[in-house]
Amino acid sequence: MTSYQPQQFASDNYAGACSEAWDAMLAANGGSATAYGDDGWTQQAADCFRTLFDKDCEVFFVFNGTAANSLALASLCQSYHSVICSSSAHVETDECGAPEFFSNGSKLLLAPSPDGKLTPQAIRELATTRSDIHFPKPRVVTITQPTETGQVYSVEEVTAIAALCRELGLRLHMDGARFAHACATLGCTPAEMTWQAGVDVLCFGGTKNGMAVGEAVIFFDRALAEDFGYRCKQAGQLASKMRFLSAPWVALLESGAWLRNAQHGNACAQRLAARLANLPEVRLLFPVQANGVFLTAPPAVLDELRRRGWRFYTFIGGGARFMFAWDAQVERVDELAADLHEACRLCRRESVEPVPTWS
Repeated sequence: MTSYQPQQFASDNYAGACSEAWDAMLAANGGSATAYGDDGWTQQAADCFRTLFDKDCEVFFVFNGTAANSLALASLCQSYHSVICSSSAHVETDECGAPEFFSNGSKLLLAPSPDGKLTPQAIRELATTRSDIHFPKPRVVTITQPTETGQVYSVEEVTAIAALCRELGLRLHMDGARFAHACATLGCTPAEMTWQAGVDVLCFGGTKNGMAVGEAVIFFDRALAEDFGYRCKQAGQLASKMRFLSAPWVALLESGAWLRNAQHGNACAQRLAARLANLPEVRLLFPVQANGVFLTAPPAVLDELRRRGWRFYTFIGGGARFMFAWDAQVERVDELAADLHEACRLCRRESVEPVPTWS
């Protein structure tokens, strides 16, 4: 029998599947269905996205975010092109060179960005610095929504970036591994944040939104999706039993769980941040705008958290990252806050206790 450990917030990938997604997979398991996406579930899921975005878009389903981003960017580039992104973008820091691999060598051009956001000025500088044949020609801009630091681009910011892309002849891709969380923060429609703002291709994350596995790649301009199915097949992303990737999307989108799940994760992040506001030893590294909290604290405080069994990553900004998924337990969030308070108290006490002297 499996014994479950107390809930951790090191990653929202720790969460299981929500009931809506799980029940849909069970429903899709009844009987046989045509393979490789020619089934009713996959058609229904694609139609659900068209309804959600109010757009006759082209939709593909893949297993994970690395494949979604890498194949989407490869579809927009030739090998001699380049992709402009933030220096902390997921495609740069966490995908093991997959975007370059699947595009046969398209180069990532990195814009320095302490807070993880791209700006029109930074894009313009990278896109116009060189235009000679010895330099990879800029072709695509990719933004992560929310960013790797948990911040959300406003609709106005996306629109400004898209306008510059049009001016410079660039395509705009959105890495939306936590796209639902950005929608929950902004209170806008998915359409307003994407194609109406000028986004060409969106990778909509399901894994971090309550699904067991699966992401959707959405082309708002169908012409850009030409032969994308072949890319999926060649990359090992064409699921033979596609209904198990697509059926959970039907349940999430039709029930509204996609947004409720994100709202809950965001609320838990805000809850933790509020409970740390009066701790002088703890400082938020970035504004809490989605489902992540990034904080810095003395090493002794973080060591005490680890001693108490908490897991967290410190690979962004040197601070501790806590991510809250659809199933985050409010009581467990409060336990984390309480342990942080106690760790700070112990750190304070140790700093003022006199050092023994020996004669």
